[in-house]
Amino acid sequence: MTLNPDSRFYRWVIRPIANQLKQGTSPEKISWSISLGITLGIFPIMGSTTIVCLIIGHICRLNQPILHLFKTFTYPLQLILILVYIRLGQILNGVPLIKFSIPQLLTRFKDDPAQFASDFGMAALYGIEAWAISAAFLIPVLYLVSLSILQNILQKNRLQAHEVERIRE
Repeated sequence: MTLNPDSRFYRWVIRPIANQLKQGTSPEKISWSISLGITLGIFPIMGSTTIVCLIIGHICRLNQPILHLFKTFTYPLQLILILVYIRLGQILNGVPLIKFSIPQLLTRFKDDPAQFASDFGMAALYGIEAWAISAAFLIPVLYLVSLSILQNILQKNRLQAHEVERIRE
């Protein structure tokens, strides 16, 4: 499969990653940035993922642009998984399920953030608990998959560079 170098995906994802690899950033470091960006991007508290990524990225010395790029890609998935994580957390903790929807949550938050925190604070904690359990499995899987892809890209680039050198000789 070849990617069109003029496509947005190539320009905003492939090229920055390839440039980081060319500049000497290790595939391992980029893989950690990708896996944590995706995992932190689905953190079940809306509006918190950017600050969480900044903090974790700084602590772990990750590539912030790549971390935030993949965090941003997961935003639609985050919206879907918020309810899933809250429900899983409620089930794990054996508490009664409360009825709500994303539009309802957004409206209630905009109307009165303090009351919203009081009404849904425990539900948010249950969602964070379920997310943390899934993150323990998701991070290593995403790391291994992205590392494999990056190593393949790096190997192909090395082979292409070697072939270009041979032709020039």
